[in-house]
Parts: sequence; structure tokens; C-alpha cells
Amino acid sequence: MELIDTHCHLTFKQLADDVDQVIARSIAAGVTSWITVGTDPGHNQKAIELARKYDNMYATVGIHPHDAKDVTGQAIRQLHAIAQNKKVVAIGETGLDFHYDHSPRDKQAEVFKSHLQLASELALPVIIHSRESFDETMKILQQSGPDLKKVVFHCFSGSPEQARVVLDRGFYISFTGVVTFKNADSIRRAAEIVPLDRLMLETDCPYMSPEPMRKQRINEPALMVHTTKFLADLKGMEFDDFTAAVTATSKNFFNLPV
Repeated sequence: MELIDTHCHLTFKQLADDVDQVIARSIAAGVTSWITVGTDPGHNQKAIELARKYDNMYATVGIHPHDAKDVTGQAIRQLHAIAQNKKVVAIGETGLDFHYDHSPRDKQAEVFKSHLQLASELALPVIIHSRESFDETMKILQQSGPDLKKVVFHCFSGSPEQARVVLDRGFYISFTGVVTFKNADSIRRAAEIVPLDRLMLETDCPYMSPEPMRKQRINEPALMVHTTKFLADLKGMEFDDFTAAVTATSKNFFNLPV
């Protein structure tokens, strides 16, 4: 079995001090590759440094919409420079978060657009964070033009109708353990319509442990096998067949070695 956790935060304090053991448990569970996601200049650099340590780990670089208020032109230029590191496989996470509004919405939009431009220039995929901002997110993506071919809505929590909009644009959708939660009927109905060549899996750890492990307060890549089994059953597929399909999709999206 080969699984890829396509969105984890292994530089966050809940996991950073125990990364070797986290990785060992992950490999034992069958999750054998990881994409650790940057969220600000400090974590971007840490993500690259950590990815250098493990053959099957890769990094992304971006500035989370929560921190958009602090972004300067210099920060974007620095992002452009480090994004060219050979271990960097995507830009993000980036997008809009209208739930917390930690940054002004116009500033979030400005920074989001700069990330999309960077991804176009470097021909890198983009990881989208979109919370209570779906229409606005899609509008900005529509305005970005045709150069962005590989875009994934990470930690998808939308409706089947929103999933269809994403798919019709040619984008990808990634599911976390949230799809296993008892109150996630709408997300499960969305998952049902996502074809395997557009579907990816992630933990978004250290957050949101899947059922039946929700009581484990710190999520980690090893637990992604529970989400995988849940979605395989939802799709009416054998576990190994489902795993092979989503892993192939992930490798294609992030241009990883086959």
C-alpha cells in the first residue's frame, strides 16, 4: 500500500518536536509520502528544511489568508525565490477565509491574487483555502485566466453543488477526516460525485482527527488510513483499488516521481 498525505503541517508545534516518530508511525500505517504545507515565511522555510530530511517528503510555500494583513511586496518576492527550491511542489495554502476575518477581505484577495500569479509564472499547482468564501474564491480563480491548470480545494467542506462547480472548472478536491464526521452528510454527498482522477486525501494535521479517532486530539498522517477506508467504502470500492487510484491522482497533481 502506498498513500500520500497531500496536506499536513508537520512544522506546527503539536508535531514538530516528534517528527521522526510521527513519520515512523505513518510509514507503519501505509502512509509513505507527505506534503508539508507552508503558511507563513517562518513555516515555509521550516517546511523546506524538513522536506530535505526525508526522501518522500515535499513542501509547499504560501501565506495563509489569516496572515494576509502582514504581507508586503518584499514578502511576495521572497516567496518567489524560495518557491524555486527543488523540494517545493506547490504554492499555498492561499485563498480566502471569511469565517474568522483575521485579515481584511480586500487584503486577503490581493494576496491571493499574487499567489495565483506566482503559481502561473512558476508553473506550479495551487492549494486553495476557502472558508465561507466560495463564490468570491471562484470569482478570483475565474479572473486568473487559463494558465492555472492544477488547483485543489483542500479540506473541502462544501456542498455537492459547489463540488460540481469546482470540477466543471477542471480543478481538484481534497478531503480530510471531516468527511467521516456524523454531521458531514453534505460533504459525503460531494465526495460521491468527485471522480477518482480529481480526488485526493489529506489530514490537515494536527487538526481534525477522523472517526473513529476523533478523541485523539492531535491528528497525524498515520490516521489518514481511516479516512481512506471510509471513502473507499463510500465509493463501493476495494481498499487497495481506491488507494492506488487516489495515489496516482496525487502524484500527477504534484508532479511527484511515479
